Amino acid sequence: MAETTSTAATASAPKVRILALVVLAVVAVCVFAIDQVAKYLVVENLTERQPVAVIGELLQFTFVRNPGAAFSLFSGTTWIFAIIATAVAVFIVVFARRIRSIAWAVLFGLLLGGNLGNLFDRLFREPGFGVGHVIDFIQIYWFPAIFNVADMAIVVSMGIFIVLTIKGVGLAGSRETSRTADAAAQDIS
Repeated sequence: MAETTSTAATASAPKVRILALVVLAVVAVCVFAIDQVAKYLVVENLTERQPVAVIGELLQFTFVRNPGAAFSLFSGTTWIFAIIATAVAVFIVVFARRIRSIAWAVLFGLLLGGNLGNLFDRLFREPGFGVGHVIDFIQIYWFPAIFNVADMAIVVSMGIFIVLTIKGVGLAGSRETSRTADAAAQDIS
């Protein structure tokens, strides 16, 4: 009986892996596209540093060009962030073949899409290749930074990471404690 279950699980593993890769790719492409369309609309329609009330003072669109990292830290080192973002994107693409869980696929799709959205800005926006400024425009009352859709995707991916880690969900979608118990049960029999 255990052999049959093992064979069925092995047969479904490639299907699950392919589905996870498709989910990762679709999420990444959607995040990247939404981010870039939003930034295009901001650049074409808003004046820099002029707040536009969306929901009063609670939510405003304020177009800024960010030459650094979060909170405009490390301005002038954009090329370093471009290199790091490229390395992260390559890592996710290489690492993706290990993912079997849809939740982890969504997490890495959000991370990849957000990473590529900001990397695109650093590579192809003014003032030049590798040192371009990231377009930020979302401003929330009392929050000290202005951010964009790519940033939101990255933050959400980290939230999902924390939840999955706390729950003990591995890349295969199973809980670590379940696998440990299954291994112990097999050792006994």
